[in-house]
Amino acid sequence: MTTHQHSKRQLIKGAAALGALAAAPRLWAQGSPVRIGYAIARTGPWAAGAQVSQEPNYLLWAEQVNAAGGLSVKGTKRPIELIGYDDRSETETCVRTYEKLMGSDKVDLILPPWGSGANFAIAPLANRHGYPLLAPTALSRKLIDMNLPYFFSLLQQPDKMMGALVDMLVANNVKTVAIVYMDDLFGLENFAALNNALKKTSIQVVERKSYPLGVKDLAPVLRGIKDQNPDAFIGITYPPDTILASRQAREVGLNPRFFYASVGTAFQLYKNVMAANTEGVIGMGSWNVKTSPQAKAYFDAHVKKFNKEPDRWASGHAWAGLEILQQAVDKVGLDRKALREHIAKNEFKTILGGIRFAGSENASIPGTVSQWQGSDFEVVWPKDRATAQLNPNKPAWK
Repeated sequence: MTTHQHSKRQLIKGAAALGALAAAPRLWAQGSPVRIGYAIARTGPWAAGAQVSQEPNYLLWAEQVNAAGGLSVKGTKRPIELIGYDDRSETETCVRTYEKLMGSDKVDLILPPWGSGANFAIAPLANRHGYPLLAPTALSRKLIDMNLPYFFSLLQQPDKMMGALVDMLVANNVKTVAIVYMDDLFGLENFAALNNALKKTSIQVVERKSYPLGVKDLAPVLRGIKDQNPDAFIGITYPPDTILASRQAREVGLNPRFFYASVGTAFQLYKNVMAANTEGVIGMGSWNVKTSPQAKAYFDAHVKKFNKEPDRWASGHAWAGLEILQQAVDKVGLDRKALREHIAKNEFKTILGGIRFAGSENASIPGTVSQWQGSDFEVVWPKDRATAQLNPNKPAWK
C-alpha cells in the first residue's frame, strides 16, 4: 500500500469517526466544509508525543464543533473536514505534505505538526503561503527569533521553562546539579537556556552529557552521575528517553532530591510505566483539572473519547490553540491575513486562562514546573500558578 493510500485510508477512518456526514447531514446544506489540513506523526519516533499531545485533540475538537452545528465562520456554521496525513516522523515527508496541502490542495486552514524540528521546517513555508500556524509543541527560541508573522508559539519557551526550574532549585537551596540532554534542536536550545540561568546562581554543575536520538542505554552516564551525588538531576529528554532515564536511575540507585525529566513526564504513559515510582518526579507541565472548570471539562471529554488522559502540558496548549483559531474564525472568517492580524492583536479565553501574543510568543503563561503527587501531575512552580505545594525531597525509588 502506498503512503498516499495509507494516508487516505486514515482520513476516511477519521471522517467516519467524526461522524459529521452520518450524524448531521443537515450541516452540509449550510455551506461547504471548512477543509483543515495537517501532517502528524502516526508512526516513527515522534509518534509517542504526537499521538498524546496533538492528533487526539484535533479529532476531539472537530467532533465537538461538528456536533454543535459546525465551525462558526463569521456567524455562519460550516462543518469541519479534517485532512490528516502521517508524516512518519520524517521532516522531508512533513514539508512535502504541507507544501501539497497549502500549495495545490489550497485547504482553508492548517494545524501544526509535532515537535520543534518539524515546526522549524514548516513555519517558513506556512509564512510564505500565508497560513496562520499556532504551534503547541515547538520549544525553540530560534524559531521565535525568526519573527515570522504567521507563526505563533503556544508553549512557554526554553528561557522561561528553564528559568522557572532554576528559580525553584535556588529557592530550595540546591547546590549541585547534573544534566543530560538530547542532541537536537530541542535539547541544545533548552540546554543553552539552562546554562544561562544557572550562570546567574551559585549552583555547581557536576556533569553535562549529551546523547543521540534513539538512545537505548543511559546507565553508564547515570552511574557516573550517582558517584557525584548531586542535589538535582535534570534530563532534557523526549518521552522514550524520559522513561529510559527514570527506569535506569532507579536501577542504578540515582535518587537525588530533585529528579527532573522534560517531555513525557506529563503523560499518562509515564504514570502507567513507572507506577508508584512517579511520586515526587518533576518535569515540564503547566496545567491540570484544577487550572479551570473548562480545563476539567476538556480533560473529562478527552478521557471519555479516547479512554486515556491528555498530558498535563502540551495537550492543554494544543486545545488552547484550537480555541484561539475557533474564536478568530468566528470573528473574521477564513481570510487568512485577517486571521493573522486578529490573532496577533487580541487576547483569547482558553482553558489555560487568557492568552495573548507578543510577536510570535505566548506572552501570558510563565515558565512552569510540575510534579507527580499521587495520581496527578501538579503545577508546583511558580507559586501563583501552583495547584499544589512542591515536595522538595523526592522519596526513594520503590
